[in-house]
Amino acid sequence: MRLAFLFPGQGAQAVGMGRALAEAFPVAREVFAEADEALGFSLSEICWEGPAERLRETRYTQPALLTHSVAAWRLVEQSGLRPEWTAGHSLGEYSACVAAGALEFRDAVRLVHLRGTLMFEAGRQQPGAMAAMLGVDREAAERICSAAAQKGIVVPANLNAPGQIVISGERPAVEEAARIGPELGAKRVVMLEVSGAFHSPLMESAARGLAEALDQTTIREPRCPVIANVSAAPLSRADEIREALKRQVLGAVRWEDSMRFLLESGAEGFVEIGTGRVLRGLLRSIEKAAASWNIEDPATLEATLGELGVQRAVPEGA
Repeated sequence: MRLAFLFPGQGAQAVGMGRALAEAFPVAREVFAEADEALGFSLSEICWEGPAERLRETRYTQPALLTHSVAAWRLVEQSGLRPEWTAGHSLGEYSACVAAGALEFRDAVRLVHLRGTLMFEAGRQQPGAMAAMLGVDREAAERICSAAAQKGIVVPANLNAPGQIVISGERPAVEEAARIGPELGAKRVVMLEVSGAFHSPLMESAARGLAEALDQTTIREPRCPVIANVSAAPLSRADEIREALKRQVLGAVRWEDSMRFLLESGAEGFVEIGTGRVLRGLLRSIEKAAASWNIEDPATLEATLGELGVQRAVPEGA
């Protein structure tokens, strides 16, 4: 079966994430230990013990999600299951790059910790907001943003699925878009609890700082194509991946386009690897018939590997 591995982004985090895998499998436990060592603090404690308020801080959320995804992926890799493509939502693109062999985990966890810190600082320097627009198509979202632009910068940031688009920008403009959205075709507009206007021009300072770090990081040719957020196109060269990651902080996440590309390219199944099932839900909104599974703990690992007909991982001491 031609599989695409999908990796979740910010918003999926939950206290306790990854703990069951680490307790059951030495391979997963080693990933969390590697993250702790690379970062110089106990990320594993934040993942497993919280508190939730600390885990929600962007500088911790991003490496936490990456680490859980990589811990789960290493168990999948150990089973012999291989993807034809990888893709990740926003932050998840770094997990996708690790799974494709383009980034070393140690480099990736440092990068996303920096990314989260820079994005948080950019949010402090230029306070912004984000909102989810439900029941709108892209044209309607563009119209709403254009109408609200008299109050400031506001742009579509996450093109997630039919009827689900997230906008981002200066708070007055986002709030204006939320106010006029229902008049211009949105069924509902929900303000999101975030620390900044991600994937918008307000992240310019974060993009500059991250670009410098990416230029100093080794990126290799991937073993399989990585689907880029900013273009929804497959990347097979190291230089392409570096540039796509640089552009990603400012550009919109074209997730629906990415999934449609994979479906049109012959993907027969999708495996969401890491915290939660958000991406499976979006996939169902895009194509109800698409086969999908998820892996985040020992139970889902065993179930998914079993359904895909590959050797199941055996917990320690079993």
